[in-house]
Amino acid sequence: MQREVTVASASGLHARPAAIFVRAAMAAAPVAVTISRPGGRPLNAASALSVLSLGVEQGTTVVLAADGDGAEAALDRLAALLETDLDAEPADG
Repeated sequence: MQREVTVASASGLHARPAAIFVRAAMAAAPVAVTISRPGGRPLNAASALSVLSLGVEQGTTVVLAADGDGAEAALDRLAALLETDLDAEPADG
């Protein structure tokens, strides 16, 4: 199962938005989630280095994929995160 999502964060998937996304992908365990550019090689969404290596900017479409029990819910949560400008969200206190 997969979802195509357009990244809304002003800084793309860099710095704070990438960290928030990676933490959420890690929380999706035991569902393994991958992220890629359309047609690109799927990378581990729970790896900060993998996510940062994509060089995703605001407005870029990415593909999230996962299989197994809980995959649909995990993809829904992660897609909603990416569709939010995480740069505009208040910092965790």
